[in-house]
Amino acid sequence: MGAAAPMALNLAGIQAAAAQTVVNDYRALVCVFLFGGMDQTSTLVPFDNAEFSAMSALRGGLARPRTDFMSLGSVASQGNRSFALATELSPLANLYAQNKLSIVANVGPMSAPLTKAQFQARAAGVPPQLFSHNDQQSVWQSSGVEGATVGWGGRFGDLLASNNSSNPVFTSVSINGTAVFLYGNTVQQFQVGSGGPARVSALNSLYGSSVAGQALRDILRSNPSPLFENHLGVVTRRSLDANAQLSDVLGQAASLQTPFPSGNSLADQLRMVARLISLRQSLGMRRQVFFVGLGGFDHHDGLLADLPGLHTQVAQAMSSFYDATVELGVANQVTTFTASEFGRTLTSNGSGTDHGWGGHQFVMGGAVNGGRIVGNYPTIALNTNEDLGRGRLLPTTSTSQYAATLGTWFGVPTNLLGDALPYINNFSVRDLGLFS
Repeated sequence: MGAAAPMALNLAGIQAAAAQTVVNDYRALVCVFLFGGMDQTSTLVPFDNAEFSAMSALRGGLARPRTDFMSLGSVASQGNRSFALATELSPLANLYAQNKLSIVANVGPMSAPLTKAQFQARAAGVPPQLFSHNDQQSVWQSSGVEGATVGWGGRFGDLLASNNSSNPVFTSVSINGTAVFLYGNTVQQFQVGSGGPARVSALNSLYGSSVAGQALRDILRSNPSPLFENHLGVVTRRSLDANAQLSDVLGQAASLQTPFPSGNSLADQLRMVARLISLRQSLGMRRQVFFVGLGGFDHHDGLLADLPGLHTQVAQAMSSFYDATVELGVANQVTTFTASEFGRTLTSNGSGTDHGWGGHQFVMGGAVNGGRIVGNYPTIALNTNEDLGRGRLLPTTSTSQYAATLGTWFGVPTNLLGDALPYINNFSVRDLGLFS
């Protein structure tokens, strides 16, 4: 079975290539993962006077004054209710106003649509270990079962890597360490640092000896007969060759003129993504998936003190990245989206909030049908049909639907979405209308 799996994926790739017309354009998906569980109620708020006042009363000591929010105006898709973003997210509010950014409300992992009664009865569809960081990061990124070793970004890469005929190794790229999101069945993620590919200095000079360095290179590039040693050699050679190639083209690449904020790790990662996208023709890329991330969102305490600074980093980094895609002439060909393992409780635990489920996410890019809130923004109240206790939200949009919408724009054929997203056939809506 293990030997047959690559063959099955190769056949799926051939089918995907046959199903779609020859692709001469470039498209990239960029996942911005916010580790810790971003507090959705401190991010996007109802802004009508009555709803805002009711929300503030429920938030208690976590409530921020009305002047701390920037209005997005009324939203037709949400019954003409008014909404606002925290003022430190004003760069994203500006992109929303320019129709380059939309918001997906109350999205979270589930394998089938659920009602509150079904959740309470522990019906099928509830994710395992629902309020666990590690488990929900994995479930979010895989859109699959607990402990999955491949993610939906990697599975998109499996189906479309044939477009990158000259260099499939750069199909799936992380600038934030190992991420299950990027692993496919055939596509493997390539890791790069914010400053570029890692260098193995010992290959040039080992203990001060160039002869020893050459000997190490020869050993690493040899083909030993034992199975595991041979496979290690294949992986090592592929990594060294890819690192060398990427280092060469990065060294020849023109500098980006778009300014990125300093002292912002997310901005550093997104700058590297922009640089890699600028090399798309040199590397022979037509479809790429990227992963970046920022931690610190697990605010059991210190929410009011810490979250605005994190919001600022996210908004400035994403806005600069969008400007860089404009500079590169690929704003319509790059879609950036956020994810976080879960939202958080509406009510306070003292100076913070606890783990929840559904949350709100941003989708940004020139192709985005922007200036909209899609999905169903919840009523900010307790004891509603969406409240599972303390304001934990029962999602009304699944991560599978979110991923399917992004995958369709990316070029995954509709008839193959089920190969990449195991639960999508359980949902009647596959397209959230994020793209024109």
